[in-house]
Amino acid sequence: MGKKGRQFILLGLLVALVIGTLLGTLRGASMHAAIEAHDSVVESAAARRSFDYEVLTPARTSLKKEKLQQDALISAGFEEAVLAESEIDLAIARARVEDAESASDKNKTIEAQARNAYATHSAWYSAYSIIKFSGKLFLNLLNMLVIPLVAVSIMTGILSLGDIRHVGRTGLRTVAYYLITTAIAVFIGIVLVNVIAPGVGMEESSIIAGKVRGKEAVGILDTVLRVFVNTDSLAKGAFPKNIIAAMAEMNVLGVITFSLIFGAALTTIGEKGRIVADFITGLNEVILKMVHWVLLLLPVGVFGLIVTRLAEVGGGAAVWVELTRLAWYSMTVVIALGIHGVIVIPLIIFIFARRNPLTYLKNLAPALLTAFSTASSSATLPTTIECVEKRGGVSRRSASFVLPIGATINMDGTALYEAVAVIFIAQVYGVPMGMTMLIIIFLTATLAAIGAAGIPEAGLVTMVVVLNATGLPLEGIALLLSIDWLLDRCRTTVNVWGDAAGAAVIDRYEKTAENNLA
Repeated sequence: MGKKGRQFILLGLLVALVIGTLLGTLRGASMHAAIEAHDSVVESAAARRSFDYEVLTPARTSLKKEKLQQDALISAGFEEAVLAESEIDLAIARARVEDAESASDKNKTIEAQARNAYATHSAWYSAYSIIKFSGKLFLNLLNMLVIPLVAVSIMTGILSLGDIRHVGRTGLRTVAYYLITTAIAVFIGIVLVNVIAPGVGMEESSIIAGKVRGKEAVGILDTVLRVFVNTDSLAKGAFPKNIIAAMAEMNVLGVITFSLIFGAALTTIGEKGRIVADFITGLNEVILKMVHWVLLLLPVGVFGLIVTRLAEVGGGAAVWVELTRLAWYSMTVVIALGIHGVIVIPLIIFIFARRNPLTYLKNLAPALLTAFSTASSSATLPTTIECVEKRGGVSRRSASFVLPIGATINMDGTALYEAVAVIFIAQVYGVPMGMTMLIIIFLTATLAAIGAAGIPEAGLVTMVVVLNATGLPLEGIALLLSIDWLLDRCRTTVNVWGDAAGAAVIDRYEKTAENNLA
């Protein structure tokens, strides 16, 4: 994504935020009333139809049968006592029909009143429906790209390692470092969001809470086993029986496993796999271009989701509740990123790279500023390599090997952000986060971050992975979009900082190994 594209998205996003917030604040109450009026019409019509089907129609059928039976008795010339008894049954049936018709008429009156009330709000409901459609369309486009983006990004990352049989000590150390630091980042995010609890106290949907609570009851051991074996609604299996079915079912864990194995196998067959490798590399560019096109619609999606959200909570004073909640969420993300970037990574540099973290940070300043301004670790990669090699004193061999891999698979900030964001959404919807769900979030956030392309807002796409795994609604993203443009820059900066730290750590161990051999 070029500079003009990023500027267009940022400008459009700011405009969408301002207009969407104003519209939701000033007219959210009108839309909320329209939603309630529409729901009242739907509920009253459904109640009338249900009553007619379950009560009125059977009563009329019973009356008809009683009439036919009485006619048959009269034709057969039965005694008056029998006919009198039949007349009583017929009267009872008539009374039931009259009562049912009276109740049905009342239901029709209620429905008519609801329709009359809705008529005064129909224009606002039409506006709400159109705006909601734009937000829903954006979410569907994000969902559409999840599987191909994750699969192709992981395959491309594996291909960048070369033949895995020859990766050797350096490659294994690099991958291990990135996985461990990503897991640490996710752990920090999970702990902090549960301590601060920015979304607690604003329960939204007991239905959603009950749905996810059912998953929670399965148990920790069952959860872990199902993550790797089964393909039920709790957690998609990491080793599915059918990869095509896994893709259709949005089984991202299974897709990640398949992509890792496929990419690894492809690196081992030499020239025979060159065509496939080139195809995957080209396909990766195509998918990234599609992501770019979808992100051009980000302002439209943000506008639709924000207005829809504010309309559903009633607009007006509810907007301040949303803003307060969002402020606490943003603070949680920034603090968590700060802990990882200011404490954890410097400690890693000091202990394992045997370097002064402050000096290394100063040398890396141009790359970190580029990361913050572009929100893209891939776009920052040339600057990162130059800073790490020429200013940071890392060997060219280590920098050129470790950093490109890091820009592809190491997303500490993104993984941390996804964990915090998903738990925040769960808190808003009143969903309890027990150990079972936290394990799911830990695993999916760590693995999904590997499949996050190093482009702006890619974390927004892969967040769908974690939301699907936990059963939370994608509409929860609406809570985050208004501030994501800023948090994206913060998490990208942490991503690049983690990549550079990895280069320093690996370089130190490689030099130590060479000295020992010498």
